Amino acid sequence: MGHQNVNTTLRGALILSVAAFVAKLLSAVYRVPFQNLVGNTGFYVYQQVYPIYGIGMTFALSGLPVFISKLIADAPDLPTQQRVARQVYQWTWGLALLIFMGLMWGAPWIAQGMGDRQLTPLIRMVAVMFLLMPDLSVNRGYHQGRFQMLPTARSQVVEQTVRVVVILVIAVLATQQQWSVYRMGTWALSSGAIAAVAAWLVLPRWRTATTSPGTPVPHVGRRLLIEGGTLCLLTAMMVLLQLVDSFTVKNGLVADGMADLAAKDLKGVYDRAQPLVQLGLVVAVAFATSLLPALTAAQQQGRPRAFKRLTTTMMRIALVIATAATAGLISLMPWIDRLLFGNTQGTGMLAVYMLSIILATLIQTYNSVLQSQDQYRLTVLALGIGLLVKAVLNQWAVKTYGGLGASWLTVLSLLVMFLLIWYGSTPTLRTGIWTSLFLGKLLVCVLVMIGGVNVTVVCLSRWWPAVMTGRLAAGGLLLVTIPVGALIFMVVALGSRLLTVREWLTLPHAEHLLRFWQKIAQHGGK
Repeated sequence: MGHQNVNTTLRGALILSVAAFVAKLLSAVYRVPFQNLVGNTGFYVYQQVYPIYGIGMTFALSGLPVFISKLIADAPDLPTQQRVARQVYQWTWGLALLIFMGLMWGAPWIAQGMGDRQLTPLIRMVAVMFLLMPDLSVNRGYHQGRFQMLPTARSQVVEQTVRVVVILVIAVLATQQQWSVYRMGTWALSSGAIAAVAAWLVLPRWRTATTSPGTPVPHVGRRLLIEGGTLCLLTAMMVLLQLVDSFTVKNGLVADGMADLAAKDLKGVYDRAQPLVQLGLVVAVAFATSLLPALTAAQQQGRPRAFKRLTTTMMRIALVIATAATAGLISLMPWIDRLLFGNTQGTGMLAVYMLSIILATLIQTYNSVLQSQDQYRLTVLALGIGLLVKAVLNQWAVKTYGGLGASWLTVLSLLVMFLLIWYGSTPTLRTGIWTSLFLGKLLVCVLVMIGGVNVTVVCLSRWWPAVMTGRLAAGGLLLVTIPVGALIFMVVALGSRLLTVREWLTLPHAEHLLRFWQKIAQHGGK
């Protein structure tokens, strides 16, 4: 790869990373005001069907475009690139039509499987979005393959912005007009199709006239199903786990003797974990995978030592950020729950669910490393076995332990996936990344941070008793404790040399932090 192409690839990857971060942030944040407007039962209705939309969004937003971009980039000339785009477009249209017809026809049975026949119109509403998937995925993939990242980035941000605005407007209308939660949910899920149209409108088209038919590209359909399908499944890992919950949590609660309405309400409480986990994942994965373009370049240029060093840096940073975020969320869960959702329902099961941030971050980061080497089979196998564990055991866990059982099963499933990936990978990707010394230092950093946060909470609660009950007061407590916790973690991490100087410098603005810490250390040594 030439120097110009490397620079173009790195710049393009940065643009897409920023756009993906903004899109995922919007997708996580809107759920909080939405839940506040529609309540637990309304949130349950939306979240039961959301995973189906989430899978479609993964197809159109990230999974298929990445695969298509590789096909386009490998094509030798413009006519061949356009021929590839036409072939993929035909195949994706066939796939989209099959999914659309399956969802429209099978909606009553899917809803019945979820334990709520009234979800049928919501499932059919989501089905419409799949008809826009071919245009979105092929256009995005075509431009990415030609190193034109701005069209994809712009469409991603537009799509999520429009969707969030439509959802919140509908939630306000539904509350004011006193719609049923199912009518509200149906209209809220129409946001997917509306947002997809908006994204399509801002995407330039790939179809242009050519004088040459281009070189035939063999096995496009097979590669689309195998390689493209693999990318989509891996990207949709957390959504697939949520889909299992849609079929098993509410049904398990009812099977255990809980009233139907109470089970819906508790499932809505359980789903509060989704925006919190998504925020944790967005931050941790964004920092870690910022090194992915450099990792891919090292692999393509045949520099194994640089590849190993970058892999180690990615995995360490991923674990550090994810562990710190998880520990902070668990420590402050009662106040986070009260501030965001108005009460402290389900704090135990939400706290347990936060453990999935660590495992999901490591899986996604490790998968990024394997993708840079064009390795997919191991992660697909791990994903399949982990989902099987969740699907087989989840309803039993819910019947036995309630919502807490579902949280633990999500964590267990992710642990199974990660261990399979870890032990199945090559020694180069497994040894020397997390030493016992590194893990011991990380544990000390986390324990000191948790201790400092708890002391701060106790002191604030004595001076300001309302932090234990009031919603706004809980927000005030978080404004104090989150910076305190972050500062304590940073100080202990720097003091214990948890990360090397080179690893610190991969983080944004870390050079200023290191200079400041060096001045403090020099001053303290005098």
